[in-house]
Amino acid sequence: MQMVSFRFFSQKNIFIFRVCFLLFLWGREEGMAGMQTDKSSTIQKAVFAGGCFWCMEPPFEKLEGVLEVVSGYTGGHKENPTYEEVCSGKTGHLEAIQVTYDASKVSFSQVLEIFWQNVDPTDDGGQFVDRGSQYRTGIYYNNEEERVLAEESKKQLMSTKRFAKPIVTGIYPFKKFYPAEGYHQNYYKTNSMHYKMYRLGSGRDDFFRSLSREEIVNQYRKPNDAELKKSLTPEQYHVTQKEGTEPPFANEYWNNHRKGIYVDVVTGEPLFSSTDKFDSGTGWPSFTKPIDSSLVSEKTDTQYGMRRTEVRSKTGDSHLGHVFNDGPGPEGMRFCINSASLRFIPKEDLEKEGYGGYKKLFEK
Repeated sequence: MQMVSFRFFSQKNIFIFRVCFLLFLWGREEGMAGMQTDKSSTIQKAVFAGGCFWCMEPPFEKLEGVLEVVSGYTGGHKENPTYEEVCSGKTGHLEAIQVTYDASKVSFSQVLEIFWQNVDPTDDGGQFVDRGSQYRTGIYYNNEEERVLAEESKKQLMSTKRFAKPIVTGIYPFKKFYPAEGYHQNYYKTNSMHYKMYRLGSGRDDFFRSLSREEIVNQYRKPNDAELKKSLTPEQYHVTQKEGTEPPFANEYWNNHRKGIYVDVVTGEPLFSSTDKFDSGTGWPSFTKPIDSSLVSEKTDTQYGMRRTEVRSKTGDSHLGHVFNDGPGPEGMRFCINSASLRFIPKEDLEKEGYGGYKKLFEK
């Protein structure tokens, strides 16, 4: 009787154990499936410090695939810091933004690129007019993959020699992000007038404009004469190198209405945008202004018994055409340009042609 009872309870216990074990395995599989779902989620977050967080929100919010950008603080030791505490420089925190994005539409590398395009990574004392440790730059990674990508992007930027000084932007493991006070969120929208005044006086845009001009000079090299004769058509060579003029109404771009930019056919340096193009009735491509006045040069032309102002590309020194003061724009200028001096880059090809930075010209 004792043995029967022992066997009975042993079999019962074994049955219960088997049921519990099966339930455990089922729960484990469910749990692992849940973990895999979370891991494979396309919604990701990235944290960057780039000086004034008001100025760092707009460029990320314009990026397709970005769902939200929040201003806040990170990298310090004080929990739930206030704006005033962070401004004191005693919390260890930096002004930062947290970017929530859909990784199926935009990659971490692309988000990194936007960060580098909007900071001065050589400044270890702040950013532009804002001075202090709380305004330094930083990239905060969530995992090893992001750390490697951040390090590689930093090395790639250094290799371009875009900056004369060393790049000092730190790359740190992410710990915690504290959202800033409500009135700081979307400040460029909610307090647009004050934001514009601040940004104008901050020196941020002046820095990037000057950097762009230096890059253009360094990036676009004029080939020697023998190379030009091989790469250009006879008409392109005659117009750009011998100050020639093509016939009106019988050239490539006089009636081109596509969106895009026009670059120097010799060097590729960007010169004009379709957003400034108009029909002057002359039979030549006409623009109210160049993309940037620093990209072209002007000189007095007294050929053919006339006194005119010649327009040339800054780096390639290509003859482009002439400028007159009878245009429709605010400045009243008409840049009358030879098609033979230009190459057209359609808006949809700007990225692959290396002119992605000019897509903003076509953003509403």
